[in-house]
Amino acid sequence: MKEEPQCFTIKQTAEQTGINEDTIRYYEKIALLPRVERKDNGHRIYRQEDINTIRLIACLKKTGMPLEEIRPFLAVSADTDPAEYPELVELLRSHRENIVSQIASLQQVVDFIDMKLEEGRYRRDCSDLEGVPEQPKPVSPGEMRYFSVSAKAGKSQTSVR
Repeated sequence: MKEEPQCFTIKQTAEQTGINEDTIRYYEKIALLPRVERKDNGHRIYRQEDINTIRLIACLKKTGMPLEEIRPFLAVSADTDPAEYPELVELLRSHRENIVSQIASLQQVVDFIDMKLEEGRYRRDCSDLEGVPEQPKPVSPGEMRYFSVSAKAGKSQTSVR
């Protein structure tokens, strides 16, 4: 006796994938997801393969990949040898390089913030007075743009306009 595949409502599918119901409907509307079966009452029926596809879309979307670039990956079965699709392998490699570059840029921002937190102030004052401890100066949002990541290299550098 052949076992009937498990079916899920759109609500159950949304809960399992972490993607809201409107987004799932949108993916179906733009044919990123194949049209799903419907019950006699018109309600959508999702199968495990639909859930796996939605999870793949969500994963690639988290990397910043646009939906149109995701589309070719959905046409390839999960057990396909990547060597059969060198153009997709190259697309993934290129996308990976972009993500690694973004991570490096974000790490610079984190390092800069850490440096500012360690200093306990946002900017050092230029003071000719020897022996007088520097007092932190309030920094306006407009002045924030003058902070540079290169300041990490020399903490004592100050920005002079």
